[in-house]
Amino acid sequence: MSTLAEDPPKAPAFIAPQAMLDALSHPVIAVDDAGRIIFANQSAEQFFGMSAVSLTRQLLSALVPFASPLTALVGTVKRTGAPVNEYDVELALVRGQTRQVDVQGAPLAGQAGATMVMLLERTMAQKMDRQMTHRGAARSITAMAAVLAHEIKNPLAGIRGAAQLIEQNANAGDKALTRLICDETDRIRKLVDHMESFGDTRPLARKPVNIHEVLDHVHSVARASFAARIRFSEIYDPSLPPVLGDKDQLIQVFLNLVRNAADAIADGPAPTEGEIILQTGYRPGVRLSIPGTDARVGLPLEVIVRDNGAGVPPELMSCLFDPFVTTKRTGAGLGLALVARIVNAHGGVIECESQPRRTLFRVLLPMSPPGEVAP
Repeated sequence: MSTLAEDPPKAPAFIAPQAMLDALSHPVIAVDDAGRIIFANQSAEQFFGMSAVSLTRQLLSALVPFASPLTALVGTVKRTGAPVNEYDVELALVRGQTRQVDVQGAPLAGQAGATMVMLLERTMAQKMDRQMTHRGAARSITAMAAVLAHEIKNPLAGIRGAAQLIEQNANAGDKALTRLICDETDRIRKLVDHMESFGDTRPLARKPVNIHEVLDHVHSVARASFAARIRFSEIYDPSLPPVLGDKDQLIQVFLNLVRNAADAIADGPAPTEGEIILQTGYRPGVRLSIPGTDARVGLPLEVIVRDNGAGVPPELMSCLFDPFVTTKRTGAGLGLALVARIVNAHGGVIECESQPRRTLFRVLLPMSPPGEVAP
């Protein structure tokens, strides 16, 4: 009696790993032999600023300029049939953006001539490194401010008082000099007052804050004062959860950033065409390691202040958030240092990207615990 052999188990049917690729926080695209984009994950949608449906109707050459390192890498993969990695690549996009990325390309199995490309933004790793630098600078200026506030204010009061006494019996020419002494003393005192704000080491009383209310307030103040002639655009994510922070200090952060944007536009080539864009978004997967512990803090809430002004000189980019660094002719160089201090106190990250006619400050902040709502 013959015995029938059992059928071997069937291999599971291949399922395109769309969900797995969409779960990646890095942009992934696939390009066919003709240079057409045939796949894009959700991170690629955010990176290129268009939907996957729109991306898959494009040639890669339509998204990056001629002779881009990205098209060169895809050509190398197609020609050699082997994976290719390039690091610290400055990738320009046709929409005027520039990103610093690592690029990984490999042949796509089962698709003749097709290439899979993954882009890893270096700016995020640099944000984490610079975050520690900003905190160190904030601690240094905090200690310096505490000393200066005490040691300078008292002598200044004596100098101003003496000048006022001399002014009472001075002639017209000498009164001009005593008035100059008083004015310069007041100017120094204001500078010390700005620095004294760094010396406040009290812990933040953080609670849920609606970041859009903060930005609306900043917008109203700016339009009523220093940015009355500048066009504002708002690109808000209405589903954004509350920020865990101090509302007044967050207002100070974004008011400083908007004021800087307005000043940059005034110094730019076309101040009458100035525009400031306020943008919010949710970026899951961005986490910051806390030094000395295994804990990691999520920073999913992104706020961007973008302008089309003159831009930041390249030589200042690495020290932009240090005290006394400024691009303004009359600036003290403390505004961005204070912004960095407040953002760091919230456990967040701030970063700048700049080129002529396009400068943005990106602030990443922690969200309030689930269940808590902004008052």
